[in-house]
Amino acid sequence: MHPKDALGRYGERIAARCLADAGLELLDQNWRCPRGEIDIVARDGGVLVICEVKTRSSLAFGAPVEAIGFVKAQRLRSLGLQWLADHPGHWDSVRFDVVSVLKRTTGPAQVRYLRGAF
Repeated sequence: MHPKDALGRYGERIAARCLADAGLELLDQNWRCPRGEIDIVARDGGVLVICEVKTRSSLAFGAPVEAIGFVKAQRLRSLGLQWLADHPGHWDSVRFDVVSVLKRTTGPAQVRYLRGAF
């Protein structure tokens, strides 16, 4: 596994724990379709949560959350619609969250959970 992939998996494990600790039920992880991937799909009561996880090992290129721009947000919206089409059900609403993970060289990771990020 490439170091970048290992870092991403690390961040996704941290994010899944963060979401579970916040009371969300994890429904899907690393869901893929031909157009892309959703890191985590969860349920928060009647709300479907599409969650993007961004992990970095330093701030040299900015905070992890800064990597999510307009194009990425649009793609996640489209992927969320595809997930809904593939998993029929009733939801009160859909929310897009972000978990930002900064892996430190020592000590625990810095985790920032943004509900309704976009």
